Amino acid sequence: MNKDEYKNNNNIMLTAIKKQLDQMSEMMEKMKIADYVELMQSPYRLLWLNFIGGVARGFGIAVGFTILGAIVLYILQKLVMLNLPLIGSIIADIVKIVNQKLY
Repeated sequence: MNKDEYKNNNNIMLTAIKKQLDQMSEMMEKMKIADYVELMQSPYRLLWLNFIGGVARGFGIAVGFTILGAIVLYILQKLVMLNLPLIGSIIADIVKIVNQKLY
């Protein structure tokens, strides 16, 4: 292998390595590894972010359960209005209990 072929092969290999490094760099930017490492280095910030996330999830669960409960009570009240023999009395008792607890 002469000197020119050796340089040419080196240039091709360097170009391929540079291309792979660029691809890896892009992938790391997309995965936001730098942000993750920075977050791991500040445990108080990590605790704060997890606390805020937990409060938000808890609030969402409370609101969702309230809406779902209201819908179920509305449906139960409509079923009582239909005056079904067996189901109507059971549902009426449930609605009375819930209304007593609300007021």
